[in-house]
Amino acid sequence: MKQDLTNGNVIKTMLLFAGPMILGNLLQQCYNIADTLIVGRFVGPGALAAVGSAYTLMTFLTSVLIGLCMGSSSVISFYQGKKDPGRMKRSVHIAFIVIGIVTIVMNIVIFVFLDPILRLLQTPESVYEMMHQYVAIIFSGLFFVFLYNYFAFLMRSMGNSVVPLWFLGGAAFLNIGLDLLFVTAFHWGIRGAAAATVIAQILSGVGIALYVWIREPWLHPARGDMNFSKNSLFEMLRFSAAACIQQSVMNFGILMIQGLVNSFGTAVMAAFAAAVKVDSLAYMPAQEFANAYSIFISQNHGAGKKDRIQKGSLGALKVSVAFCALISVFVYQMAPWLMRIFIDAKEQEIIGIGTGYLRVEGAFYCGIGILFLLYGFFRGVEKPEMSLVLTIISLGTRVLLAYILAPIPAIGVMGIWWAIPIGWILADTAGFAAIYFMERRATHGKKICSD
Repeated sequence: MKQDLTNGNVIKTMLLFAGPMILGNLLQQCYNIADTLIVGRFVGPGALAAVGSAYTLMTFLTSVLIGLCMGSSSVISFYQGKKDPGRMKRSVHIAFIVIGIVTIVMNIVIFVFLDPILRLLQTPESVYEMMHQYVAIIFSGLFFVFLYNYFAFLMRSMGNSVVPLWFLGGAAFLNIGLDLLFVTAFHWGIRGAAAATVIAQILSGVGIALYVWIREPWLHPARGDMNFSKNSLFEMLRFSAAACIQQSVMNFGILMIQGLVNSFGTAVMAAFAAAVKVDSLAYMPAQEFANAYSIFISQNHGAGKKDRIQKGSLGALKVSVAFCALISVFVYQMAPWLMRIFIDAKEQEIIGIGTGYLRVEGAFYCGIGILFLLYGFFRGVEKPEMSLVLTIISLGTRVLLAYILAPIPAIGVMGIWWAIPIGWILADTAGFAAIYFMERRATHGKKICSD
């Protein structure tokens, strides 16, 4: 179902558009959650630690592709809102070629430097071999991750968030079924979990690419659109590079945190692996709502509807804060039981560590919800560099504080946990300050013109 985001009730339009995106991301989380849950239950804590640590690495590396796709969708949705099909199709062509080349190069680099990367993460010898096996198989499907994300973001930039959900939903259920078959029936262990994920990624990537090719011929660039004009290429690279760097910085910071977590041993690694899954699921709806809000902003910015942008921004803030406040209360209260979804009840040490993490993070979900909206706003109004600045503030604070506090015996691993919400709050403050000065500058400029 395609929606025109430049008309209709603001909140209703955003929620209807965001709904399939939220459900889709929930299903996408099922890729690794299925691995984590089944591996943790049927293979053991060591395998759980390996999968959890590998997930952080995978998120960092695939964030490059997701950032490029996200940035390109901002340009495409801008021209969709502006009703300029020629520039829109040219952007579609340039984005596919550029991101496809980056994917191939990245895949080669990953396989060449896999061992040094795992050593850099301070992977314990007890789980090194398992993690190596898992990561080597997972990244064999990287090109199909690109295919799915490219076409999913393309469809969303056109106002269609339902089609990506179809293919992701099918892939997620297939992933879970194959996990159970390969791990519990065939006893392939961690390699079976990785193989299940790759097969599902292949089907979702190829499936959505064929759908767009067959069912959406109006998106195919004509011969005249297949050129790399200097202005179009620069515009695409500016947005895509900013979003890519933002995602990479964000996940590089998380990767550095993972290395610090690994230094505390297998129990903390396993607790962190399970708790991060709960954490990601908890604030994921706010993240996807912010992505939908960003496309809403971009289309309306292209259409020149400033009043609609202001009304949508206020409504989005209210919705996100209300949701995050509710989910904060739930996670804080239910933290031990949520940990037991992934960890056997007998593993009291691991559950206790994970509960501590969730109660610190869970108390501050409004901070990350607002930060996601700020990212989306700046991408939508053609200031993607500001999103990058906020990410550097948030992650820089997080990494710096974590490495300062964690070595202090009286603080230890709790220092890592507390560094996260402090980073969110500082970035939120900077984001609102930037918007204030933007509005003040715009108002001052209008006053000068009127004089």
